[in-house]
Order: sequence, then C-alpha cells, then structure tokens
Amino acid sequence: MAKFLNTSATNYFLEELIKGASERLILISPFLKLNDRVKELLEDKNRLKIDVRIVYGKNELQPEEINWLRELTYIRTSFCKNLHAKCYLNEESCIITSLNLYEFSQVNNNEMGVHLSRSDDAEIYREAFEEAQRIIRISDEVRMSLEKVTKDEATTDDEGSTDKQAKLSTSKIAKKLGMKTNDFKDRLTEAGYLEIKDEKHYLTDKGKDAGGEFRTGKFGVFFLWPESFTL
Repeated sequence: MAKFLNTSATNYFLEELIKGASERLILISPFLKLNDRVKELLEDKNRLKIDVRIVYGKNELQPEEINWLRELTYIRTSFCKNLHAKCYLNEESCIITSLNLYEFSQVNNNEMGVHLSRSDDAEIYREAFEEAQRIIRISDEVRMSLEKVTKDEATTDDEGSTDKQAKLSTSKIAKKLGMKTNDFKDRLTEAGYLEIKDEKHYLTDKGKDAGGEFRTGKFGVFFLWPESFTL
C-alpha cells in the first residue's frame, strides 16, 4: 500500500531503496549533488555490479561529482533536457517525490513524496517504471569525464612563428596549488579575475587579460587558465 512521505521519511526510504537494489536502480533527478552517505551506498552497488542508471537535467555538475562518477563502472549517467521529474526505483519499490538528489534539498527543504511497492501497488509501479524507461530512452547517455587540458589555437605573429600555451581548468589549477576548487574560485573572485552575478561566476576584464577563457561544455560552464597562472 502506498505510503505518504515527509522530508525525513523520503530521505530514509531513499537510502533503503538504494540499499535494497539487487538487480537494478534508477535515480531520476534534475539536480545532482550527492551527499557522502548516498555516495557510499552507490559505491557499494557498483562493487556488487548492480546496474545503476542516473538521469539528471541540469548540466551544472561540479568537478567533484564528475570525478567521483567517472570511477564507477556500473553507474551510467544520462542527461535529459527539460527534466523536472524526481523518481527513484529499484526492482521492488519506487519513490515519487519533490526531493531532488541534491544535498541542499535533502537537508534544508520541506519535501513530500509517495512510496510504492511492486507487490502492493503493481499497476502504479508498472506505470512509473515504464515512464522512467521512457525518460531514459529520450536522454543522452554521457560518460563522466573532466574537461581535458586544451591548447590555445596556434597564433601567428608578424614573423610567422606560432605560440601554443597550455590551458588548464579551474579545478586543475586549484589542485596544482593545493586548494579546493571552490576556495580557489573565491580567491579568483576576491582578486578580481572573476565576478559573481545572479549566483554565477563570470570572467572579468582582468581575468581575460590574465589569459582566462570562458567555455561551455557538456557538463556546464567552466574556465580555462594559462598553465603558469598564479594569484
């Protein structure tokens, strides 16, 4: 019989749903930023070679999420444009809820949901599973990978020689300096290389003069900096 879930119950049953998956696991959520507990559970499913599909809808994944996902062989990820559904299923149960698979929502928001079981709510479970499969079919499967180090396009000076300088992503520069990516972004903002508008980072004229570049990739926007860049 279907159960109503409040915020804490949704989080509890979501963990139980992930733990209980023995054949398949489908996680559909527009926003994706996993807390440590969920990561541990998914890592265990990966060790057990359980087929896990994650569908997300906002291409703003942080480098740490990308780095973590790319190491998990049995977790496949797909991007679905205009996704707003939040639905989590294993072979025996299903949660349809307002809760994103996003740690801020799991801690701060007031959520509601419904828990269904395949045995007690067979027809609704079947319809939810079929819709989840449809969403997977219309999604673009992606392999998680950090943006690779790129080279500037060769520029030719008046004497015909070329100059190629390696560019690294913000996360790569941060790692090189022994800093966390977000801390390094804060330093870039304080120093005037980046500015924040509407809670998003933008490259300033100072950043451009320092060789910074704004790029848009499959996983969202990012910045490139000269390999020799220092604050």
